[in-house]
Amino acid sequence: MSLVRAKKHLGQHFLTDKNIAAKIVDSLRPENKYTQVLEVGPGMGVLSDFLLQKTHLQTFLIDIDTESYEFLQKKYPQLGERLINDDFLAMDFKKVFKEPFGILGNFPYNISSQILFKVLDNRQQVVEVVGMFQKEVAERCSSKAGSKEYGILSVFLQAYYKVEYLFTVKAGVFNPPPKVLSAVIRLTRNDAEQLNCDEKLFWQVVKAGFNQRRKTLRNALSSLINKEKMTDEPALDLRAERLSVEDFVNLTNKISANR
Repeated sequence: MSLVRAKKHLGQHFLTDKNIAAKIVDSLRPENKYTQVLEVGPGMGVLSDFLLQKTHLQTFLIDIDTESYEFLQKKYPQLGERLINDDFLAMDFKKVFKEPFGILGNFPYNISSQILFKVLDNRQQVVEVVGMFQKEVAERCSSKAGSKEYGILSVFLQAYYKVEYLFTVKAGVFNPPPKVLSAVIRLTRNDAEQLNCDEKLFWQVVKAGFNQRRKTLRNALSSLINKEKMTDEPALDLRAERLSVEDFVNLTNKISANR
């Protein structure tokens, strides 16, 4: 089989180190949670080779690249309809998966945030994600309140998932090598599928707070709060980056109660 060309417009950097590929696949923890896993952007199947050895898991592959799809059709004829030529971001999970599932991938760095928000939008189904991201994105996902990397994505992911930074990956193990370091993280969904607050308001509060992150929350959230009723709320005198997920939940409940 002829090899697949990495395409710049798709953000493809194919992993070539089999030891790292095995380590990524072994980072899945499907015990008692799911029996199906979707690999995103398998390319030439470096991760897929190890994933298909996990016989307790039913593997699905999705790749938007037709060249990769045709290559993988020949390499894994046993997959049949479980090999999908489509855009992950446009995929309707409910049509393919009737139960909770995991996601694995060496994700294109140019759509990292979109991939993670897709996961968040489908958090009832997606119980675990193990993925390779640009190191900067991985640090943002796993950073804690008070750090400069902490932001909207950190709060939303950590509200619904346990986020673990697993290991850093050097550029030399990819073809072509990216100009940045990479890292693998694992997201494990929390037991609680919903937050103990008005979730729509929670999302509004977090976004508004970080969209003007240099301002105190009293100013950044001026359109969402009743200023007269919340003059003594200490959290409003802080910037968004100082608040943990729990702090944001508590603040959301106070804003809701004082409208």
